Amino acid sequence: MMFLASIVILFTSTLNKAFARVTCDGNFSPISASAFAASLNPGWNPGNTMDATPDETSWGNPILVNSTFANVKKAGFKGIRLPVTWTYHMMDESPWTINVDWIQRVSQVVDMITSNGLYVLVNAHHDSWASFDLAANNANYTRYEEKFYSLWYQIGETLGCKSNMVAFEPLNEPTGSTAKHGAELNKLQSIFLNAIRDAGGFNSQRVVVLGGLGDNWVNMVQWLDIPKNMSNPYALTYHYYSPWDFSASAWGRSIWGSETDKAAIEAEFAAVRGNYSDIPLIVGEYGLEIKTTETAARWKWFDHITQMGYKYSTTMMLWDASIHFVVNSPDPWQDPTALGIISSNSRGVRNTLADSTEDGSAQEQWTSAQLFHRSGERGEPVTDQSLPFIWNGNKLISIRLSIGTYSNPLTSGLDYMVDGNNITFKSSFLSTLFSPNGTPGIKANLTLHFSAGADLQIQAVQWDTPQPATTDFIVNENNSKNDLYIPFEFKGLTKMATVKARLYNGSYLVDDWTQWLGSLQQGRLTYQSHWDFDSSHVIVKSSVLQAVLAANFATGLTFEFFPRVHANTVNFTIGPVV
Repeated sequence: MMFLASIVILFTSTLNKAFARVTCDGNFSPISASAFAASLNPGWNPGNTMDATPDETSWGNPILVNSTFANVKKAGFKGIRLPVTWTYHMMDESPWTINVDWIQRVSQVVDMITSNGLYVLVNAHHDSWASFDLAANNANYTRYEEKFYSLWYQIGETLGCKSNMVAFEPLNEPTGSTAKHGAELNKLQSIFLNAIRDAGGFNSQRVVVLGGLGDNWVNMVQWLDIPKNMSNPYALTYHYYSPWDFSASAWGRSIWGSETDKAAIEAEFAAVRGNYSDIPLIVGEYGLEIKTTETAARWKWFDHITQMGYKYSTTMMLWDASIHFVVNSPDPWQDPTALGIISSNSRGVRNTLADSTEDGSAQEQWTSAQLFHRSGERGEPVTDQSLPFIWNGNKLISIRLSIGTYSNPLTSGLDYMVDGNNITFKSSFLSTLFSPNGTPGIKANLTLHFSAGADLQIQAVQWDTPQPATTDFIVNENNSKNDLYIPFEFKGLTKMATVKARLYNGSYLVDDWTQWLGSLQQGRLTYQSHWDFDSSHVIVKSSVLQAVLAANFATGLTFEFFPRVHANTVNFTIGPVV
């Protein structure tokens, strides 16, 4: 429903002394915070769009359009957390006026969302560091408070007549780590409530969502005080990216899914719910780096974290930094299975999962998310392959083969058979995809359909060891300032697992404490901080080159790929000028 607004009295900029009030035509249907949170679940963040700085497309994503949200809804999502950065679209001095085109653009996107039947949570996103850095050495809290009031007054004024499908979140991941920072955040959140209510409209009845420093649940429990002026229905929010080494592909961690791993996550969800037994909870952001995480481990993580959301009545909102659902996106969603897992768990439906290595001390890593076959000089004969699965009470109904536009069902007993917890793919079928000397690459997708839960999309991959254009590099003061792009021919999956860096004196280049980790993590570097890749390069970051230069010792890098086995690595030497 669209509501018409009018301004009764003009706004004055003095903190807590605004008398302008929006009045709305039409009625507002009050909604409880618990009903609103449930209506958001499962939810999606269009990350790096309206939160990008300075503008919506500055970080490489196209603008949000109506079909974005239509596609999101088709994928099973029910709510949107709309991250918005306001700082670069408002005056930097009192009265802190927001650019009219920007605030109307936000209003337009909100209407796109609700017109698709989706609930929406609007926030102030990177303003937490751009305008309201609580931990800054020169932080002027008086200035922050005046600007924060003005910001939320204007948002409340423009969005005040939106329906009960719209809620407000005052500040994303507020900076700080002390009681002083927490106290100031509490004050800002109280000011936020005054501002939106002073703006009028339906804001006195609107759901609001509050969080703690960094949107960290421990900080929330320790320092968040519910404002004394709280009369709106409210929920609490925190973000969840744990364990960080797995979600961020740090220190070679590509294994996840043990009972210990799962217990660690459940303990945290249970702790938050235990502290807030009668308050709606929203995980406003969660997610993994799809580009680098191992597929089966990633599916297990998505499955478990969204199970925990269901078990502990917590709304889960996926952070998607590439807005894969936009029409004509250059980067379509890379993991439809994960979307199915999220959707099923939001309804309490258990998923069948591909199994994989869960032992952190393992020497190699296996997975059931791909059918791998090696070709090339060390090509292997095509034989039956048995992949174990975690069934969770489900049964396999069918398997469909897809190669480009061709699609055909497989025949049980002829192409494959179920044997206990394993699905065995017959050599007669695999020979139609693989050969000892075949060209590497993804040969087909196999969609496994079960009696309940998400379909699993298994890739059939013929692989060989990737080939670099060169295997050594001499580093000096000049070239160490730039990242090193090494041309690579990927052979199979275009995907790296990690990089190991060891000086030729036997010590590790960085983070030598990793010597106490499992053999697949010792001496490994961190994605994006130290290494990256694209479709035709392995990228060594300048931070690594500078570390080699500082050590003044030749360093051996081991590039590791998926499948993560000893034969799928490439050695590379970086040496200083002798």
